[in-house]
Order: sequence, then structure tokens, then C-alpha cells
Amino acid sequence: MCAASSADAEHRGKVDGGNVAGAAQIGEALARKAIGLNITEVVFDRGGYQYHGRIKALADGARKGGLTF
Repeated sequence: MCAASSADAEHRGKVDGGNVAGAAQIGEALARKAIGLNITEVVFDRGGYQYHGRIKALADGARKGGLTF
């Protein structure tokens, strides 16, 4: 479907993927890509990780970008 990472060429050097602010930016980028593919509703599987910190920031960024969980 789609993916976003701080290692992507468009984010390299601009986003620090190891912190909360970077995770939020990646979440917004993921939302833009998904909406570009007509995906507006998603299921967020945190993979057993607690819902806080970078995981929460990624989800909040994706919501801010327009995805519905």
C-alpha cells in the first residue's frame, strides 16, 4: 500500500526519526501518501508497544494529516 520513513530521500537530513517531533512528521507524510492513494481509513497496530512517545506521535501525526483510525 504505502510507507514512510525518516530514511526516505525526501526526509533524509530534514527529519530525525529518533524523536517525538520526527515521528509526528513521518506520520503526516504517511497520511499524505495514503490519501494520495485514496486510503482514508486505517487500522493502527502498535505491535505490542505501549501507546506513548514516538508511537503516539506517529499516530497523532497521521490523524493530523487526515487519516481516520
